[in-house]
Amino acid sequence: MIDFKIDELAHQDLGQMQMYVNYYDRYEKIEGENPTIGILLCKQSDEALVDLTLPENANIYAKEYKLYLPDKKLLQKKLKEWLDEEQN
Repeated sequence: MIDFKIDELAHQDLGQMQMYVNYYDRYEKIEGENPTIGILLCKQSDEALVDLTLPENANIYAKEYKLYLPDKKLLQKKLKEWLDEEQN
């Protein structure tokens, strides 16, 4: 799941994404699928806020965005890097 925020990241945004991920994992996910990943793209992120708000094993990532998105290949590469980090 991906959510774009036009303002600075707030703890409510993280809680909302956690709720969406939990709902999807409980009611929509098909047996055998990997856990759902939540990505928050925001104007400004605060890593301390993310660390304090989410449990250590959360599959939710918050990153700042610029006024443009990188090309598709770069996004795929970054997603693979994040997944590899999570598995290690």
